[in-house]
Amino acid sequence: MLQTIGYSVFAAIFNVGWAATQVSHMSMVNCITLNSTSRVVLASCRNAFTMVANLSLYAVAFVVFNIVGAGTPAAVENQYRWIAYISIFIGSCFVVVFAIGTREPRLKLEAHVKGYVRISWMYWFKKILYHQVALVYVLTRLVTNVSQAFLAFYVINDLQMSLSSKALVPAIIFVCSFVVSILLQEIKWTSQRLKGFYTAGGLLWVLCGIGILLLPRNMNAYMYILSIFIGIANALIMVTGVGMQSVLVGRDLNGCAFVYGSLSFMDKMICGVALFILESYQRSTPELHNCNPSYHFFSLNRYALGLVPAVCALLGVIVTCSMNLQTPILVPLEEPLLG
Repeated sequence: MLQTIGYSVFAAIFNVGWAATQVSHMSMVNCITLNSTSRVVLASCRNAFTMVANLSLYAVAFVVFNIVGAGTPAAVENQYRWIAYISIFIGSCFVVVFAIGTREPRLKLEAHVKGYVRISWMYWFKKILYHQVALVYVLTRLVTNVSQAFLAFYVINDLQMSLSSKALVPAIIFVCSFVVSILLQEIKWTSQRLKGFYTAGGLLWVLCGIGILLLPRNMNAYMYILSIFIGIANALIMVTGVGMQSVLVGRDLNGCAFVYGSLSFMDKMICGVALFILESYQRSTPELHNCNPSYHFFSLNRYALGLVPAVCALLGVIVTCSMNLQTPILVPLEEPLLG
């Protein structure tokens, strides 16, 4: 009981810190530039380095597992403790570099255009586009979070792949997401392209979900191919989903923190509820190790990894197509808001 309470408290502290960091960092994108294309490029760059961070964690784990022995349960705990220490140290170093080496954007240009007033939260709730963008973002996060949570269970328990695939399959996804995020920076973005690329990513995820549902165990090698397309789809929907938030904010920079904060809050609440519901049935999933490997079978892992993200992606595409997403015409377009 005491361990549960302690874990819950520290998990809550972590999520408060993570939310504060995420909201402020995403809000800075809108303060750096008014150009819609530049904002999407920055979001794409942010997503790319998120993949770099994920891959770096795998590299740290690989080094620790090869250096620190794991003959006993205590030794295994020690391995993960060292992974945590090293990750926290590396992250702290980058935080210091960011805090010292990054000039905080000063909104000189916007201040000349109009005076600043506090934007009420009711201003956003009265906009239909806010609710549409919020729904798309939450659905997008459901796709990525649910798929990441159940990927290892599906690969090991359902497909019965080698233990190394637990690391290799996510690594392929992260690498493909990184590459696509870099390529997306070369595009001149408009509202129609945002909607088009999100639709492409969402439909690609639907196809991947169908593949996950129907993939038989004796063809588990095809999961590596599916991983490539999952990585591509993740990058497309994440970059364009965040880009839609920038279009929503437009020139209302004094309210961008509320937009990102409220959407992040909804994302965490709904994803938490969804994962709780899915994982509450985890123990009731039948043991399928004796199933005929020549045929596919259905389990909670298949539904959670294949069906849930695919349905969420399809709903996100439907909402995106219904949006009246107008890219604002900003003058000047290229001048950044840096002092």
